[in-house]
Amino acid sequence: MGYLVVESGKMRQWHRFGADAIGLHVDELDNDTLRFRLDDHECRFLIRRGPSEDLTAIGWQVDDHQTFDEILRRVSDRGVPIVEGSAEEAALRGVERLWRLPGPKGIVQEIFTTARTSAAPLRMITSGYVTGASGMGHVAITSRDPASIHRYFGTVFDSRLSDYIDENINGLTLKIRFLRVNERHHSIAVASLQHLPIDPIRTRVQHVNIQVADLDDMLAAYQRVRDLGFRVAWTIGQHTNDRELSFYCVTPSGFELEVGWNPIVVTPELESAWQPTTYQGISIWGHDTVHMTDKLAQVREAIANLRRPETTVPALSTPIGTRK
Repeated sequence: MGYLVVESGKMRQWHRFGADAIGLHVDELDNDTLRFRLDDHECRFLIRRGPSEDLTAIGWQVDDHQTFDEILRRVSDRGVPIVEGSAEEAALRGVERLWRLPGPKGIVQEIFTTARTSAAPLRMITSGYVTGASGMGHVAITSRDPASIHRYFGTVFDSRLSDYIDENINGLTLKIRFLRVNERHHSIAVASLQHLPIDPIRTRVQHVNIQVADLDDMLAAYQRVRDLGFRVAWTIGQHTNDRELSFYCVTPSGFELEVGWNPIVVTPELESAWQPTTYQGISIWGHDTVHMTDKLAQVREAIANLRRPETTVPALSTPIGTRK
């Protein structure tokens, strides 16, 4: 995962959230555009002024032109439109060129091979982030049709299943699939309520994740988020499957940001013997809820979402043998 694009009308809040609470480098390009850096890439988060208050696109960096051409072939052979972004769009995202294709839940998927880097010193209060070949983190999506999203990323990116988590919520089973595309334990997580086609989340993603290099940076960010009045969604805890220590806070646009440290890495040595496992419960310890939303409000939102169709890309989400 190379970058994320967010549309928001809350530019001041995003600037304060990114720079002062989380500790990112922020470049204010103009009144309508912010970029956050984590490393030498010119852009890891692009925040553009707009009404949706949501994540709108994910940028994926492809290592080589042969793989890039294979992705283009897979998509075009299934009749899915893939178009080149403009030079201005590429420049805003800090890449040389990009191509765009439709994605699940209306999240545009963008692919590129070369990121622009900057020698300008990072102005941030966090000592560093883990990015490199494994990308900048992960995204978590809630869905009424998780198998469709699973097949989409398998078709486009050869994603592999890392494991599952079953979490009991008020007698209902939340099942989460974790998909990897490189040595990062997962770049995509897909959650669904088993036997109940409800998506309780307004935003296209439930959360996005970034990984700090030092435990002290995660602890300091947690304290700053609280001190500055941003909402903590889940306290510090440790996950069962990837063993990452993390906390979750609510971004100005309403989806959550997970700040994590030291998850398992699926190295080439582990890859050959990796067997997906189902874990019971999201956390070994911690990750307690904070400011839990009123249950009636949750029910209202879930009912509202029942009337909202979930965007899918059937040509990239259906097993080849069943496509007409």
